[in-house]
Amino acid sequence: MNTHELPMMIFTIAAQMCVGAFVVLGVIQVVAARRYGKDAIDKITDPTLYAIGPVMVFGLIASMFHMNDVTNTLNVIRHIDSSWLSREIVFGTGFAALGFAFAAAQWFKWGTTRLRQALALLTAAVGLGLVWSMSMIYYTLTTVPAWNTWATPAQFFTTTFLLGALAVGTALMGTLMWRRRQATKTGTEYTTDEGTRTMLATTLRSLGITAIALLGVEFLIVPLHIANLSATGGAAAQSATVFTGAWFIARLALVFAGAGLLTVFLIRHATTRANPRTLAILTTTAFALVLAGELIARSQFYESMTRIGM
Repeated sequence: MNTHELPMMIFTIAAQMCVGAFVVLGVIQVVAARRYGKDAIDKITDPTLYAIGPVMVFGLIASMFHMNDVTNTLNVIRHIDSSWLSREIVFGTGFAALGFAFAAAQWFKWGTTRLRQALALLTAAVGLGLVWSMSMIYYTLTTVPAWNTWATPAQFFTTTFLLGALAVGTALMGTLMWRRRQATKTGTEYTTDEGTRTMLATTLRSLGITAIALLGVEFLIVPLHIANLSATGGAAAQSATVFTGAWFIARLALVFAGAGLLTVFLIRHATTRANPRTLAILTTTAFALVLAGELIARSQFYESMTRIGM
């Protein structure tokens, strides 16, 4: 694996996952609130929302270690009119700041519901702008055939929503298990009403279906990308050789096992009578496997940087 670009691997994966999780949470809140009520859905989704911020900040800090001099970070944003890197930093810090503002508004119930929804929509738009800017940094490098292709933004957005969906499922079940554990420590029993159990089961099944659909998209992008590079020849064909061998097979196996096999089990077991511990294990394991697979994929993405010419 190529670990020379570890800071960027951490940043791009963490940032994309955070954006995907935020958007997925927004969709869940909009859809589920109509059926179960906003207060009920906020109770199970807010802890997940509060976890996005620290992960995003961790990713931003990691990205700074990619620079020879961290103090140059502020200078980078001076070229927002012409540089996708500058736009990435602006969108990244903007997403983090707006996300923090929205989380604070949710926590303290500042403003009206519509005002908070507008803030959430703006945050999601800035987050998607971050992923787009991130992909354009690589896509516009015409001297790197493996990056200068439609597969770069397609793969980045697929990773965004695949990891985001599985991260949300893991966080929802993690929150439930934590509350049960805290209740046990105090000598009480944590129970959920029928509506909450139905809401969780429906949400997990929807997240599972989303993950399987995105797995299909990813498994369509990968062979088309490799075939296109191989057919082009030259530096492009040389880049294609990176996507072979044990690490490439491990990547595909991990993503397929997490977003495919385990997610199928999750969909089948996500019912109101299911054991929460079983669902928590399924969601966490699926997320961990896919995360490992995407880290390998991002490592190979950077390893494929074979330039045209010198």
